[in-house]
Amino acid sequence: MSSNSPISRNVSLFATCLGDQLSPDAVHATVTVLERAGCKVTFDPRQTCCGQPAFNSGYWQEAREVARHFLDVFADAEVIVAPSGSCVAMVHRFVDLFRDDAVLLPRAEAMAHKTFELSSYLVGQLGVTDLGAKLDARVGWHDACHGMRELGVKQQPRQLLAHVEGLELVELKTCESCCGFGGTFSVKLPEVSTAMVDHKLDELQMTPIDVLGAIDSSCLMQIRGRLDRRGFPVRTRHLAEILASR
Repeated sequence: MSSNSPISRNVSLFATCLGDQLSPDAVHATVTVLERAGCKVTFDPRQTCCGQPAFNSGYWQEAREVARHFLDVFADAEVIVAPSGSCVAMVHRFVDLFRDDAVLLPRAEAMAHKTFELSSYLVGQLGVTDLGAKLDARVGWHDACHGMRELGVKQQPRQLLAHVEGLELVELKTCESCCGFGGTFSVKLPEVSTAMVDHKLDELQMTPIDVLGAIDSSCLMQIRGRLDRRGFPVRTRHLAEILASR
């Protein structure tokens, strides 16, 4: 896709594994938000994983097999949007998986150029910041690692939240601190993972907010579990769910 070409509003939705299995409300909200932004959204049921768990664990050959399937499923997509910075960052890393493959590398590069995290697509590509959302709540924000550090997602969600009627954004000192999930990291090093999320929750305990939001369901799952364990009444919401509120 040429950088000079107008961005397409024909969106192929990448639901992601976590979205499909554990956070369907965020996926449904993503469709709602995209349609309100004037997009036509399609979903290919052949889609599976992006390959990140295998990739992060060092199983690159297995990750290549999953990535190859992704390239085939979304080959004809004009634009791919996912409610996850983590999974989109992995799609962008397909170029590393196929660096020595003269056939698949160009396909991986093309796929990276047309795959976007939700807020990056809305703000950066469509120029949309106001979706007519309404939510009467004090909202704290968590900057998910992959989105912020690999995709540059920082201000885009805040630009969208600024136009949600009734919402007060509360900036947290630990907004850029990792939640400790990290996919298989939380399984391999549970004590470290718990310490990292507790670092965030220690601030939340002292901060009067109603909702903690993020662009990644994986981060929210990690934080939600610890909030429940420690008995905090703060709700967690994906950005798409906040933007779909009326």
